[in-house]
Amino acid sequence: MSNTAGLTIFDGDLLRSIDLNLPELQHRVTGAQLLEISESKVSQSLSGLSLPPHLKETAISQVSDGDHVTFRRTMFNKQQASEKLGVFFSTVADALKDTPIVVSILDGTMLKMFLEDEDDFAMLAENLFTDLDEEDKGKLCKSEIRKALVHMGVEMGVPPLSEFPILDDIIKKHDADSDEELGQAQFAELLQQVLQEIADVLHEKPITIVLNVEIFTGSRIRKILADEKTLKCLVEKTILEESNGKESQGWLRTLIIKNGKELGLPPLSSENEQVALLYETIISQLNNKENASTKEEFMDALKDILKKFEELLETTPVFSAINL
Repeated sequence: MSNTAGLTIFDGDLLRSIDLNLPELQHRVTGAQLLEISESKVSQSLSGLSLPPHLKETAISQVSDGDHVTFRRTMFNKQQASEKLGVFFSTVADALKDTPIVVSILDGTMLKMFLEDEDDFAMLAENLFTDLDEEDKGKLCKSEIRKALVHMGVEMGVPPLSEFPILDDIIKKHDADSDEELGQAQFAELLQQVLQEIADVLHEKPITIVLNVEIFTGSRIRKILADEKTLKCLVEKTILEESNGKESQGWLRTLIIKNGKELGLPPLSSENEQVALLYETIISQLNNKENASTKEEFMDALKDILKKFEELLETTPVFSAINL
């Protein structure tokens, strides 16, 4: 588990250090009981979060050799149970290493920081008002406060309504659901009141939001670099598609952009400044590597570039939204 950019990242490391000699396994247990114990211990390592369904299914399939019905009915002694527990933990840990769970713990701290800095809050309120005032009337209905909160989102410490149903009560309490129109200063004052109450409620009872994002570190690239066969296939595929009478200049750039996912890279998007900057930094170093004339030279150049991506991602991981 690690923390970065105000987020908590569960990457499975804690699972690898759990003692498998649990008191619960001192006596014989059924497979069903063992799965309950396994899920409970994993949840503890995730700060109380439930194991995502797809990870749970993968771990159960691995520990039961694909026959979970028979496994649940089978009795296991202490040694057998400990071994199965280890398989369950390592399966989940390996999966989290490749695709960590990223969460944001909202406790009101971020909102209070905005509210305490008058200049920051004034700028935030002004920007929100401008964005919502699409007709440029200089007036907004009180009910637009709800949209302002959505615009702020988890990134600014505001939980979504689905995870924070009391938000409706807070909005009604401050009469922020009516059609009464307010000028910019009045709107900012109302927003401040609502945000202050949200911050107070979160301070008393923080909530954890699982973010719909992937985190990209250098681990995926390391796996690809070790897979000579996959790299060779991508190189041959690119040469076949791009040769057709063209010079090799630009082939490496094309391969990286077209096959980013297969290479363990985050998807390139102009909307994600962090990812766009990462690609810009690496691609700017391609000039002296774009002159590869043989398959072997092309392969070596690709490996060099991937190692640069690996180094940067290991130092500064990047987040990318998952498209459902």
